[in-house]
Amino acid sequence: MNIIILIASGLLAPHSIDAFQQHRINLPVRTSIQSSLRLSTEDDVQRLLEKARQLREEAATMSGKTLQEVEDEAKQQKLAQERIVEKARKEREQSSTGSRSSMQILPVPDDAKAQNEQAAAAVERAFKDGITRQTVKFALIGQEEAMSGELNEFPGGAKQIYRECGRPLTESLLRELRITPKSSGSSDQITSSATPPTVTAEDIWDFDGSAIISTDAVKALVFPNTDVKYLKDIEALDKKVGPDGLFLLVNPFWRNVESWGFNILAPNGKKRAQEVIFDNGYDVTYAVLRFSVRGEDCVAVKSYPYDWQMYAYREDPSWFNLQVPVYLGKSEEEPTSAQITEILNSKPEFKMSKNMRQMQRMMGNDDQ
Repeated sequence: MNIIILIASGLLAPHSIDAFQQHRINLPVRTSIQSSLRLSTEDDVQRLLEKARQLREEAATMSGKTLQEVEDEAKQQKLAQERIVEKARKEREQSSTGSRSSMQILPVPDDAKAQNEQAAAAVERAFKDGITRQTVKFALIGQEEAMSGELNEFPGGAKQIYRECGRPLTESLLRELRITPKSSGSSDQITSSATPPTVTAEDIWDFDGSAIISTDAVKALVFPNTDVKYLKDIEALDKKVGPDGLFLLVNPFWRNVESWGFNILAPNGKKRAQEVIFDNGYDVTYAVLRFSVRGEDCVAVKSYPYDWQMYAYREDPSWFNLQVPVYLGKSEEEPTSAQITEILNSKPEFKMSKNMRQMQRMMGNDDQ
């Protein structure tokens, strides 16, 4: 039987639309009477509520708790998360100018949008402190991908990474930045304008997935590597931007100057890299690194001017198939696997491996 829905202003509740979208209910849309709309909407809402109740019962059975206990814990978890989000929002708004540069809390960003907002705040803080040459290292996730999801293997190589992650993330970052060019005549290059700048992209080498992405005030070189061509590009862009302009290197394919090994075709490559890049700054002002340590999914976040902050994801015992980041500590330098392993071994939450925790929950035992 066809279910008839009338979608018109004020007739379909927003929460009902969200419910349909989240559960991918594909229904034909056509004009009908309002009573048919109410009937079909109520039926589908009831089905969704029943499905949610069944999921809660399954979670209660797996954890050895009552349904009421699971529901109470879920409510407490939701309230706690809302308090964290609200506190972070207030921190971002606490400044005389209302800019994002006052943000003090550095939570793990949940998705690409949150990552871009966090990166924009860090870049603006650094630029305000006079740092005009910066490096940004994004976690390479798609626009609809969660930070806690599995690492993408990118079978399409550099082209796919650039198309799905590098370009969208960099363009979104530049739209978030509120930096005006020096030529504008403004005494303050950080503005509070709500209008995003126009962003343009110019591919360099398609097989490298590299490009120059720009606004009137900012230039970003995406995915440069140790080929000497990029040293020439960086040198040219540095001169074009000028000492007061902002120039970003986004996810460069090197760790330090030692990445330039001996190359018979470019015997002075290492020396040139030192002169062009490392003698001119390009410090990391924002980074989100995802990696696995001891079988645990870990994240390290760097946001200027703060130290690196380390997290490991752990299953939330109060909610099915949900992982939450657990704070491990901070580090002045980029964290190493050995450093995080030592911390994990000292944390009671991680005394058992991920597989052991899963087995314990399946048997109805406490995984703490």
